[in-house]
Amino acid sequence: MVEKLKWGVLGNATIARKCVIPAICKSCNGDMYALATCSPDQAASVASDHQIDRIYDNYDALLVDPRVDLVYIPLPNHLHLPWTLKALEAGKHVLCEKPLAMTAAEAHQLLDTAEKYPKLKIMEAFMYRHHPQWQRARQMVDDGKIGELRTIQTFFSYYNADTANIRNIAELGGGGLMDIGCYCISLSRFIFGAEPSRVCGIIEFDPQFKTDRLTSGILDFDRGTSTFTCATQLVPFQRVNIFGTDGRVEIEIPFNAPPDRPCKLTYQHGTESGEILFDICDQYTIQGELFSKAIRDDSEVPTPIDDAVANMKVIDALVKSAENGTWF
Repeated sequence: MVEKLKWGVLGNATIARKCVIPAICKSCNGDMYALATCSPDQAASVASDHQIDRIYDNYDALLVDPRVDLVYIPLPNHLHLPWTLKALEAGKHVLCEKPLAMTAAEAHQLLDTAEKYPKLKIMEAFMYRHHPQWQRARQMVDDGKIGELRTIQTFFSYYNADTANIRNIAELGGGGLMDIGCYCISLSRFIFGAEPSRVCGIIEFDPQFKTDRLTSGILDFDRGTSTFTCATQLVPFQRVNIFGTDGRVEIEIPFNAPPDRPCKLTYQHGTESGEILFDICDQYTIQGELFSKAIRDDSEVPTPIDDAVANMKVIDALVKSAENGTWF
């Protein structure tokens, strides 16, 4: 039996506690070994619940632990790049929450740095792509099950007006576009299998937080378009519709797919329509297992750094478009 890779986590973020740590504990090739946090007392219950061997009171201490094989980084957006770089310097593989950087230029910096560490794997944590519902949706489009792909419509929103929440702090990389709009962009590129030739964005900022609270975008892929709206101060909702000349695919819970009940995809092809129910699975566990496998096999990760750079380029372009009031 192959020994499981040992995971370390930088920060006691909610997504780590509620999603990723439990998911890794269920994985077949990963072991949740260490957690670093500035508040070790608050992490004690997490460590106890998931049999985490080590708790460190600072991130550097975890990075120098020789038993840690790979690091998961769920820190605020502005800390993604610096701690990913430090992890690489410490010889650790890195799974980092999206977005990997604050700008496309920063993402390019990581891409350039990664070339110095060819044996280390780095992946952006777009967990949704690994869920079977998205794998099926893309296969259906590629197989012509909706005819010619023409347009995608995406909506993703939640309500959060907490002044202390990092999503509402501009200097920490808060705002809807970086937090959830990045999914809308990523899925469009994933389904079209291409990069948009131009984009158009409209952004409304919160007068107090200075973060974007309502953003809409159009992505032009030449052979079709993708439109989306993301919001941080609207009723919680998410849905994706993929339209073709002869059919469509609708994903009911596209991003926060529940790990405890089946997910549903609705399709239409000509006069035929129906539903596909997917077996219960945890997309975070799948993500962790795929990343660990890439490390074990020394193979490509499912979402390489150049994909993260491309996604950040679109985010940057949407911001510039909104600022200038033109296509960009």
